[in-house]
Amino acid sequence: MKVTKFTVNPFGENTYLAWDEATLRAVIIDPGMMQDHERNVVTEFIEDNHLVMQQVLLTHIHIDHVASARWMADRYGISVAASSMDAPYALALPGQAEHFRLRIPVDALTIDQPLADGDTFMLGEETVQVLAMPGHTPGGLAFYAPDSALAFTGDSVFEGSIGRTDLHGGDYATLIKSIKEKIMTLPPDTLLIPGHGPTTTVANERDYNPYLDL
Repeated sequence: MKVTKFTVNPFGENTYLAWDEATLRAVIIDPGMMQDHERNVVTEFIEDNHLVMQQVLLTHIHIDHVASARWMADRYGISVAASSMDAPYALALPGQAEHFRLRIPVDALTIDQPLADGDTFMLGEETVQVLAMPGHTPGGLAFYAPDSALAFTGDSVFEGSIGRTDLHGGDYATLIKSIKEKIMTLPPDTLLIPGHGPTTTVANERDYNPYLDL
């Protein structure tokens, strides 16, 4: 699996394109682009590399991760996949934008394909597993590709830190439980690809993350 990161919007959110080199089948994870120039950079990359877009995947539904979800889905004729547990947040996106004083046009979002813990999907010939990661939001997800030894972790765990739990629907104990049970049990060399900041590994967070008493 190939992965390219685009850091976008005022929150420094990481949007990812992940694709299979043989088939050029691709997904976009957490398209948080809020400006035309950000969307243009992503779409130019897709078109320059002849990627065939398969789906929009959302690790959770906060405005900084989904601002261009429907825009991307409409452009490429693909579906938006996320946890149905975050459906209330999807419907409340205009309110989220107002809360953060974002002067961007945003409509309520509909989840086309609900995802749940244990679901799998194919990206080319590689199986990707869906892991439920509640705590930052009730419907938080991670996407784990064991053959590539990587996991897209959204805002659950960062290098040396964890996601916020002080926003509506967040819960600290639930998030810690999710990280310990779903992420820290992955092989130590698994690359963790977060929604903000640099990549890290399971081993690094096991040894040095001050929020995880392992």
